Amino acid sequence: MRSLLVSVGLVMLAGPLTAQVCVPPDNSNEAKVFGNFAVPIAFGPLAAPAEAHPGAIRVSFEGAYIPTIDSATRMSTVCRPGKGPENTDLLFGFARPRVAIGLPGAFLLEGSWVPPITVNGVTPNVGSVALGRGFPLGQGSMTAGLRIFAVFGLIKGPFTCDDENLADPNSECFQGTRSEDHYHPNTYGAEGSVGWHLSEGRVRPYVGGGVNLLRPRFQVNFTNQFGDVDSTRVEVNLTRGVVFGGVTWDVSGGFGLAAEIYAAPADAVTGRVAVSYGWH
Repeated sequence: MRSLLVSVGLVMLAGPLTAQVCVPPDNSNEAKVFGNFAVPIAFGPLAAPAEAHPGAIRVSFEGAYIPTIDSATRMSTVCRPGKGPENTDLLFGFARPRVAIGLPGAFLLEGSWVPPITVNGVTPNVGSVALGRGFPLGQGSMTAGLRIFAVFGLIKGPFTCDDENLADPNSECFQGTRSEDHYHPNTYGAEGSVGWHLSEGRVRPYVGGGVNLLRPRFQVNFTNQFGDVDSTRVEVNLTRGVVFGGVTWDVSGGFGLAAEIYAAPADAVTGRVAVSYGWH
């Protein structure tokens, strides 16, 4: 009977002891990594503010640079101390289609969906939505804009243990199963901007700023060489100020180009570009 109890106890100890919820503080490396990721994924305006025409449609394709993170910052300070750098630099950029539709009252509704297409082991399924409005400033060429947005969805990838870690005898991932971790990049933002016209209105520079509420959720999904499952859940709530500036160029025949620098000073800076086509 005693040996049976000991055996049961050992089985229980061998179970997924790391199944827990970890809530690191704002100054942790985990928070810094989430803050860095939120910058390129945020649904920035990527256009000068303007009064939208009801029924107008513009389709764009955006590409954003994903800033790299140094190895020291990629090492967990709270949830997985001593593990080594996480595998966050799997992609160079983030791309998504965008659709903007003019609504009554000069409002502009924007939407985006990144389908689950796997690139370098990373599979996104991310949606974004925004609502904004432009306001003319006096009789001049300047326009102000107000806008709110939300980013939601899921990104899967081997952020905890990739193939290189599995072959490293010094890694706790050694001889385990490649992880399929889940990252929910929940971000909500409000922003204001000011733009003006150059070159007969075809070139429109703009600058702006705002506040983003970051509610990222990360779920580890890794099985080690002994069959133990790590299902640690990481939750962080952050508030970040952002600034941005860019230029929109109406080329001709409905085609347009745009470029934008978007930064959360506490975290990272990214660059965005887009090509678009519009119908009025």
